[in-house]
Amino acid sequence: MSIISKSDFIAKLKDIRNRGWIQCARPGNSGGVGNTLEDLLGIAENNLPIPNAAEWELKTQRANTGSLTTLKHMEPSPRAARLVPRLLLPNYGWKHEQAGLKYGATERSFRQTISATGPTDRGFRIIVNHEDRNVLISFDAKHVDSRHADWLTQVKNKVGLGQLNPQPYWGFDDLFHSVGTKLVNCFYVVADVETRNGHQFYAYNRIQMLETFSLERFLKAVEEGNVLIDFDARSGHNHGTKIRLRQGMLSSLYARATEL
Repeated sequence: MSIISKSDFIAKLKDIRNRGWIQCARPGNSGGVGNTLEDLLGIAENNLPIPNAAEWELKTQRANTGSLTTLKHMEPSPRAARLVPRLLLPNYGWKHEQAGLKYGATERSFRQTISATGPTDRGFRIIVNHEDRNVLISFDAKHVDSRHADWLTQVKNKVGLGQLNPQPYWGFDDLFHSVGTKLVNCFYVVADVETRNGHQFYAYNRIQMLETFSLERFLKAVEEGNVLIDFDARSGHNHGTKIRLRQGMLSSLYARATEL
């Protein structure tokens, strides 16, 4: 696809929507909804062919799914301290469910999704600190579920039951620069999905044009539990810390949302 205007790009999206059900172009690919749309548009992955394309992102999602949308892979600060493999995993991790099977007998895991609306069953939650302008991970031993009593004893013996030291955090400015720059403006396309004779088909029925990512709206979404922090680390590999969003909430992060 050659360089086209934003209005022509929108017209192409509408044309795809009006075609109805379209067979998946990448069978067996978990990103089939997005990959198929990119193929239909004739573009490389998220390489939008419109002027100022760096200011626009193409995001796709399946309708009626509880899965979270990954906004950004972003390790917590201070990054030089490598807090996930050096603090959280060795001191607050637990035996991996595949330890002694798929992995070695001592394999540990620190894998959980953390919200600001309440602690996890292991006592972790997000705190939005407006005074210091950062988003923190907090630990409170009082909120650990009784079924994790043995794990809590291990934590006590290693580092005590006080607050994380240091506390992993993401600064407001870093979040706005990293997440906001990537998503400053966004075309958000939601597809219905159905399977026929073992083949997936997509109907790209909803298109939104989202303009001007808002830090204030993003922080509100964090406080309301719609933006979450997802840790996924084990002894052998840190799969990365992700900032994730609940289904259907992307438009809430923008100053303007237009249904196309």
